[in-house]
Amino acid sequence: MAAKSKTKKQTGVDQRLVKALAHPLRVEILTILNERMASPNELSKELEEGLSQVSYHVKVLKDFECIEMVKTEPRRGAVEHYYRATARAFLSDKDWQKLPASIKPGMSASFVKMLIDDVAGALKGGTFDARDDRHISWTPGTVDEQGWKESVDLVNETLERAMAIHTGSAKRLAKSGEEGIPATVVLMNFEGVAPLAKSSKGAKKSKSKRASKRA
Repeated sequence: MAAKSKTKKQTGVDQRLVKALAHPLRVEILTILNERMASPNELSKELEEGLSQVSYHVKVLKDFECIEMVKTEPRRGAVEHYYRATARAFLSDKDWQKLPASIKPGMSASFVKMLIDDVAGALKGGTFDARDDRHISWTPGTVDEQGWKESVDLVNETLERAMAIHTGSAKRLAKSGEEGIPATVVLMNFEGVAPLAKSSKGAKKSKSKRASKRA
C-alpha cells in the first residue's frame, strides 16, 4: 500500500502548482521568484502591474506554498516583505497532459510573453550578443508522427541536460565564490500553422528559405 501511495505522489500533478500557474500573472511572478528574491513592490514595478494586484497574487502563491517569505526590511515607515520560490514553474509532459484544456492557452501565452520580454531586455542591455558563441536558430519543417515523437524526445533530453548543467554550475559557484553568468536556454517544439497554397515557383522558393536558420 505504501509503495502504491508513493507512486501516486510521484506521477500525480502537484495541484498547488497547477492552481498557481492557472493565472498568467502568477506564472510571471513565480518565474521571477525562481530566479531571485523580490518583494511585491519590486515585482509590481518590473511587471508594470498595480501593487494591490501583485500583492494579491503573491498571497495566493504563498497560500499554495509555492513561495516563502525570506526576510523583511523597513521602507518609509512600513515593512517590505521579500519572497522566493519553493517550487519551480515547471510541469512535466505528463503533468501538462492532465491540465484542463481551458488554462493551457493562457499559460503558453504567458511563457511566450516572458520569453519575448527576456530576449528584448537582453538585446536592449547589450548582453544578447556579448558572447561570440551564443546560439540562436529557427528550424521549421514537416515531420511524420515518428519524427514528431523523436523531436519531443530530443527536446526533453536537452532540457534534462541543461538542468543538470545549471545544477552543477550552482555547486561549483557556491564553492568558488565567483560571479555567475546569467544564461538562458530556450526550447520550443510546437505544431506550426500550415502555409497557404502557393504556385510551384513560389513553393520552390519558399522551400529554400525554410531551411534551418542560424544567426
